Amino acid sequence: MIVPSSVAESETPRYSFVIPIFDEELALPILFHRLGQLTDALDGPAEVILVDDGSRDRSGILAAGKAKDDPRWRYLALSRNFGHQIAITAGMDVARGDAVIVMDADLQDPPEVVHDLIAKWRDGYEIVYAQRVSRAGESRLKLWTASLFYRLLARLTRVEIPRNVGDFRLVDRKAVDAFKAMPERDRFVRGMFGWMGFRQAAVPYHRLARVAGETKYSMRKMIRLAFDGIVGFSDAPLRLVLWLGLAVSLGALGYGGWVVALSLLDATLVPGWASLAVILSFLSGINLITTGVVGLYVGRIHNEVKGRPLYVVGRTVNLGEAPGAGAARPLREVAG
Repeated sequence: MIVPSSVAESETPRYSFVIPIFDEELALPILFHRLGQLTDALDGPAEVILVDDGSRDRSGILAAGKAKDDPRWRYLALSRNFGHQIAITAGMDVARGDAVIVMDADLQDPPEVVHDLIAKWRDGYEIVYAQRVSRAGESRLKLWTASLFYRLLARLTRVEIPRNVGDFRLVDRKAVDAFKAMPERDRFVRGMFGWMGFRQAAVPYHRLARVAGETKYSMRKMIRLAFDGIVGFSDAPLRLVLWLGLAVSLGALGYGGWVVALSLLDATLVPGWASLAVILSFLSGINLITTGVVGLYVGRIHNEVKGRPLYVVGRTVNLGEAPGAGAARPLREVAG
């Protein structure tokens, strides 16, 4: 259904949907249909912000076309692929609703669950996250590594980040404004919302298999996200290498005392090249590990102090002159 432009422009949306897109050409027609049915059934006006994170297929064409046909849909194309977490940030920067719902375009997050998220929001919760009860279509390795990551994250950080929770959630305007005030570059969005506090609640749901296409989240990207979560919200790696260095130093001191004692008791003792090589290799390895961990934090500091924008906007439809906090320039609506 096409809403007249005057109606869409005069209404401030009660709900904003932020949908990151990266090569989702096959899934978008189904998303348009199901999300259209959902927004028609809501108790207030809604907008849908499609954030194109540098797609290489026809996703951008389909998303821009949808925004031109229906003023409730908005299109924001980043100049290149900046990553899923940055794409979410870009969408939240321009969202106008009292409640912002973040969900993926592959429909593994069923749009119908949004009704349950809204019900919790009406009860007074500022952040309502969807918690996975099951995860269809995912390998045992991915399920095991995800479980391991959340257990490790819970032990290493003081921030309460719920297990089996992704980025599918509803965020109240108060929490959205707090999120937009956080300028860090290496973003772990679910951890940032956990750090905020506010009143939070969970809605259990069964995560479905993709409706079409293949996942764009490779193992390398998942590992990077895991590092962002651990390094961004914990100094435990630094403390770990401190204790490791202390243990190695004590071991080396003890070994040195043992060698001195042997030299005093046995004047014919000849030092062995093997033991020397092993010790030097071990200490060198520890030194490289500690330097690497410290380098992770130093690299993040360097990334922050450069002061570059989080993302660069390439094209927009139906977004007018509303500036994005992380954009390199004001957003300008594409004519036609």
